[in-house]
Amino acid sequence: MNSCYSKTFCISRRCFKVFRFLHKESRVYRDTLVNMTPLCSIITTGHCLDPANLCSDTKESGVESEPTESEPAEAVTEGTQSSLDDEGTLGSDSEHVHANGIPGTPISASFTPSLPDDRLSVSSNDTQVKNKESGAAPGQPPSAKFSHILQKDAFLVFRSLCKLSMKPLSDGPPDPKSHELRSKVLSLQLLLSILQNAGPIFKTNEMFINAIKQYLCVALSKNGVSSVPEVFELSLSIFLTLLSHFKTHLKMQIEVFFKEIFLYILETSTSSYDHKWMVIQTLTRICADAQSVVDIYVNYDCDLNAANIFERLVNDLSKIAQGRGGHELGTTPLQELTLRKKGLECLVSILKCMVEWSKDQYVNPNSQTSLGQEKPLEQESTETKAPETINRYGSINSLDSTASSGIGSYSTQMSGTDNPEQFEVLKQQKEIIEQGIDLFNKKPKRGIQYLQEQGMLGTTSEDLAQFLHQEERLDSTQVGEFLGDNDRFNKEVMYAYVDQMDFQGKDFVSALRMFLEGFRLPGEAQKIDRLMEKFAARYLECNQGQTLFASADTAYVLAYSIIMLTTDLHSPQVKNKMTKEQYIKMNRGINDSKDLPEEYLSAIYNEIAGKKIAMKETKELTMKSNKQSVASEKQRRLLYNVEMEQMAKTAKALMEAVSHVQAPFTSATHLEHVRPMFKLAWTPFLAAFSVGLQDCDDTEVASLCLEGIRCAIRIACIFSIQLERDAYVQALARFTLLTASSGIAEMKQKNIDTIKTLITVAHTDGNYLGNSWHEILKCISQLELAQLIGTGVKARYISGTVRGKEGFIASTKEQSNDEYLGLGTVDRKQIASIQESIGETSSQSVVVAVDRIFTGSTRLDGNAIVDFVRWLCAVSMDELASPTHPRMFSLQKIVEISYYNMGRIRLQWSRIWEVIGDHFNKVGCNSNEDVAIFAVDSLRQLSMKFLEKGELANFRFQKDFLRPFEHIMKKNRSPTIRDMVVRCIAQMVNSQAANIRSGWKNIFSVFHLAASDQDESIVELAFQTTGHIVTNVFEKHFAATIDSFQDAVKCLSEFACNASFPDTSMEAIRLIRHCAKYVSERPQAFKDYTSDDMNVAPEDRVWVRGWFPILFELSCIINRCKLDVRTRGLTVMFEVMKTYGHTFEKHWWQDLFRIVFRIFDNMKLPEQQTEKAEWMTTTCNHALYAICDVFTQYFESLSDVLLDDILAQLYWCVQQDNEQLARSGTNCLENVVILNGEKFSPETWDKTCNCMLDIFKTTIPHIVIVCVKQGQLNKRDKSRTPTTLLIKCVVQLELIQTIDNIVFFPATSKKEDAENFAAAQRDAVYTAHAPVETQDQGMYRYLTSEQLFKLLDCLLESHSFAKAFNSNNEQRTLLWKAGFKGKSKPNLLKQETSSLACGLRILFRMYTDESRQGAWEEVQRRLLNVCSEAVAYFLALTSESHREAWTNLLLLFLTKVLKISDERFKAHASRYYPLLCEIMQFDLIPELRAVLRKFYLRIGIVFNIAQLTGLHLGPPPPTIVATLWLCVALQSPVWFTRNI
Repeated sequence: MNSCYSKTFCISRRCFKVFRFLHKESRVYRDTLVNMTPLCSIITTGHCLDPANLCSDTKESGVESEPTESEPAEAVTEGTQSSLDDEGTLGSDSEHVHANGIPGTPISASFTPSLPDDRLSVSSNDTQVKNKESGAAPGQPPSAKFSHILQKDAFLVFRSLCKLSMKPLSDGPPDPKSHELRSKVLSLQLLLSILQNAGPIFKTNEMFINAIKQYLCVALSKNGVSSVPEVFELSLSIFLTLLSHFKTHLKMQIEVFFKEIFLYILETSTSSYDHKWMVIQTLTRICADAQSVVDIYVNYDCDLNAANIFERLVNDLSKIAQGRGGHELGTTPLQELTLRKKGLECLVSILKCMVEWSKDQYVNPNSQTSLGQEKPLEQESTETKAPETINRYGSINSLDSTASSGIGSYSTQMSGTDNPEQFEVLKQQKEIIEQGIDLFNKKPKRGIQYLQEQGMLGTTSEDLAQFLHQEERLDSTQVGEFLGDNDRFNKEVMYAYVDQMDFQGKDFVSALRMFLEGFRLPGEAQKIDRLMEKFAARYLECNQGQTLFASADTAYVLAYSIIMLTTDLHSPQVKNKMTKEQYIKMNRGINDSKDLPEEYLSAIYNEIAGKKIAMKETKELTMKSNKQSVASEKQRRLLYNVEMEQMAKTAKALMEAVSHVQAPFTSATHLEHVRPMFKLAWTPFLAAFSVGLQDCDDTEVASLCLEGIRCAIRIACIFSIQLERDAYVQALARFTLLTASSGIAEMKQKNIDTIKTLITVAHTDGNYLGNSWHEILKCISQLELAQLIGTGVKARYISGTVRGKEGFIASTKEQSNDEYLGLGTVDRKQIASIQESIGETSSQSVVVAVDRIFTGSTRLDGNAIVDFVRWLCAVSMDELASPTHPRMFSLQKIVEISYYNMGRIRLQWSRIWEVIGDHFNKVGCNSNEDVAIFAVDSLRQLSMKFLEKGELANFRFQKDFLRPFEHIMKKNRSPTIRDMVVRCIAQMVNSQAANIRSGWKNIFSVFHLAASDQDESIVELAFQTTGHIVTNVFEKHFAATIDSFQDAVKCLSEFACNASFPDTSMEAIRLIRHCAKYVSERPQAFKDYTSDDMNVAPEDRVWVRGWFPILFELSCIINRCKLDVRTRGLTVMFEVMKTYGHTFEKHWWQDLFRIVFRIFDNMKLPEQQTEKAEWMTTTCNHALYAICDVFTQYFESLSDVLLDDILAQLYWCVQQDNEQLARSGTNCLENVVILNGEKFSPETWDKTCNCMLDIFKTTIPHIVIVCVKQGQLNKRDKSRTPTTLLIKCVVQLELIQTIDNIVFFPATSKKEDAENFAAAQRDAVYTAHAPVETQDQGMYRYLTSEQLFKLLDCLLESHSFAKAFNSNNEQRTLLWKAGFKGKSKPNLLKQETSSLACGLRILFRMYTDESRQGAWEEVQRRLLNVCSEAVAYFLALTSESHREAWTNLLLLFLTKVLKISDERFKAHASRYYPLLCEIMQFDLIPELRAVLRKFYLRIGIVFNIAQLTGLHLGPPPPTIVATLWLCVALQSPVWFTRNI
């Protein structure tokens, strides 16, 4: 007794000292020393538990002998736990305890708790735990222990309270006054007080943390499923406090609470309304703390080994918020609505937390309060009385601000590193694993393949076996089927699966139980056989020499028999159960023909009879009770009690299992966690809010749903999650009913609130809405329509679109009754009702809010404003889609926001205008003129406003801004609109010319399009304005307009080409000529201008941007216009060349002549006889001569670069079937050579001679004659053949004359022929040594002998062709019949004689040229041959007319021969004498006879046949004449007789 008394006294004294110390240090509990609460304050007050702060009274002798921190753990006996049963006496003073369990009046001071001695130290169980956690061996002192006896006391009191709270209640309905219930409530209240006021020592000391894990959490797992509301509610409050202060230490325990208790209660259909309500209340408080919400996701949903708490929580709350299962709960409609509200409140709280968590990333363009900081919803209506809340057991917000911030509290100290990327990867891996498990549970091989493809599962059989062991979510039936399959790989996995199990030291039945825990045996006997066979082999392998089995066969048969026994004894379908004797008998001889001991088999029978071998059940089977419909409330309670009992066992088992596990807990800090959280849960959120708005008219529900949608949109906006953002905005827009097919007739208050919410979203989240602007602006557009309806405006008075099922319909029809947009024909009562229902949409607040969206567009960022404008334009296009009732609401808003945002930086404004400009392009071309006029006028106003700001050099924004005018002018054919565009541009030019820079391009482009119009007023105004620009604006602001100089010239060119206004055309050409003056006078301006010509050398910019456009457009005028205009254009073009060509560089001329030669391109097109002939005889002819003039004028510059081109062009001209052009070609060639030949180099002469040679060859009509000869002409050829032949012959003649003129100068040959003829007529006296003419004005002296021989060959070839043609009478007859018109057959007499004459002149000139002595031999040879053949041909002629044609040729020949020296004359006379004698037989003209006389006289002298005195060529003496006549008479009697 003394010992017991002493112990009791020591304990009481120690408590008293603690109380006294507490009285001194703690103001909170100063007046409650005799209450039980001070005992708890010992635990909860951190500084009291701190040894450094303990008062000296605690060191009195009475307590100095108490165990200290060095006291060995062995001093603690096991009797402690059994003595805790007496702790129930703490609550015996029941009259002083209120019904809610909060202590009231103090407990009697005479009450002394009976505490056994062994309570003074920690139990052995705690020490073992401590040793296990610290790594110390059992039996050794722990590595860390309490630093003072008071800490140990606090630990013991805390443990006692935990165990007291686990005392079971009596069966039957709980009695509020019963000792058990009151003690349980009191203990839970004290525990709650301890936890809420815990200090830093309690929160950090390892022993206290372990106590919470081992005792408190286990106690809560039982009380958390209590059917007593008060106990259940207290348990929830304690859990909240643990979550607030101790979550970093209780990761596994919190998971058990959520997964096995809270969420299970929400999901099961048998739980009561009160339980669900309290759970949701608790969750509401949890979900109100952003840190807790994010921590739940990070630590559980992103943990491969944890349950998806956050996802499951949101899904369950969504189901409750949607009202699912209300009829199953047996709740009243009011209770169901209350639950729905609470569920919605919970969901909204979660979203608010996510908004709060990510608020630093949100930028509000209007600087309004972010959603996460808005005021909470109003309290619930008093009409719905909810159960008492759990707030009375805790503080107003147990998740205090410190915990919420994640900074400065012990509960939020990080146990792991917060890496968002790492957690996102883990979440993805977890999703892959879950997907693979789902596939496995349907088809195992497919699931395994998927996991292996994703790299989450190895390919070896050992990897798969380990996966089957560790993964508890796999369907046990599918696991059994997979392991039992006969496939080789499946068997390998099954062998590895069994080999990974350790049966060492286990009895056979225990081993079999362990084997069958992981899967469910398949139904096929062969599969079971394979499994049992491997099990038997593995059991013997693990227990070699330690079993009664002779072989594995014995274990195999016995295992089968045990399974059969289990089925027999425990299956309700088996009526006649197997007896023990039957079982023993059944197993006889299985041990290698021997029997197993009867005692062994009897023990197996007894064990199976007592407890069957339970194979693993699938989750679907265990969850079936949740979905069963319950008939009555009594049955519901019974089922719930059964479920709660099972839940408590499961939770307790799990709590005990994880009590020693240290799991790292990560306190989230990064914003990025919200993104995956929202992407994971956005669907159930949307479902809950959509259903709430759809089927519930309660204003509070609607308010919660709208707030939730706002928060969701905010989150999606912040993290740019487009799909989810668009889905929420579309849902919001849908519930406005503005775009619904049912129209606005069904609009209610919630729809009006939705409209306001949508406007708020547009105002606060505009920077992030992106494509969601489409839905918002569409609703705003329809809102304006609804406001018009609300004012009573009828459809026919609204310039708007009627909405139908497809959104818009074409038009409305006038009917007898009033017809309203979207409503059809309605009576007046309906109209009044509709106007009343939508009247609030026209309220001042709504109108102002809508206007703020557009005025606030100036505060949107650069990307957001572009999205806003893009979708506003899209809505505007929808409004304008109706051909009869287009609306211009959005179009007006586009103009407004253009004004508002014109102050933005150019980079942003360019992107905005890219969208708006394209919209104006389309609207300006609208078929409705009113719409187009509005668009053009709006463009004019905006442009004038913008042009006032001016533009710096090298910028291009004016060009972009004015481009819509150009587009409208191009696409819209309405004269009204085109005239309006021209007038708008003219106004800009007249008022803002000084500010226009890059816009000139668009202005000239518009005028260019107007220039081709047929409306006189449009063309006249455009041309007047263009003329004003060219003459006045260019003069003043040429540097600013230089970029558009070529556009101006092009515009003038288009005016010139408008055939309807010839006077304008001539004036336009004059202005182009005026533009050339600017280029000439201001070349430096072009050189200094860079812009797009960065790759062009400065000296070439004058050409590229100045001269080239002018000359090119003039060539276009020449090619496109009628004769008078193109002639004027041609004249001006060559005037410019001649006037300013001296400033041109050589390579400019190449580009220029490419332009010039384009004039001849029309001749290369398919034939149009009339136009082509006109072109050739006028423009081409004119151009050809002008080209040669320019070439001659600038020969020094052009000879090297353009001679080949000019020769090629001349060559082309002479080949054309146009006599005039062919003549011009040869004439131009002649002029070019004559005028510039003196400057030709030998190479140039070679080119020229080759050109003439080519012309000769290609113009000889060989092919035509051959075709005629062979009769291969068709009708078309027959009509063309005479013309072609004639043109080619003309070319030949012209070319012969050209060569003659080039070599001897024009008219020289004719003059010579005339002189020869005159001399023959005078019959001058012969002078033997007459002087040879040496004066040369032609190009003879510049040509080499080789070049002359080339020309000579051409002439002789032409002569040969003509001679052959003239000799072929049959061929000439065929040509005549083929269509050659004329009185006689065609001939080439002139070609025949002129070609030979020219050739003879060249040869005789070379023959007498002292500078060409080297060629004399060749010349003489050629002369002898040519002259002999000519005379012989003459003698062979039969036609008198043909011979007459040769008269001049013979005169030339004889005259030239007479002029050569006597020595040379001998050679020639010897060759010609016989032939000339034959000539005397013909009737010759006197002049020819006179020359022949001279020739014969010269022969007599040279050959010494006769001698003349005086060397005169007058009338010969009569004797000589007589001699000659005699010779002649003897040679030709007939001729002599006739002439005598």
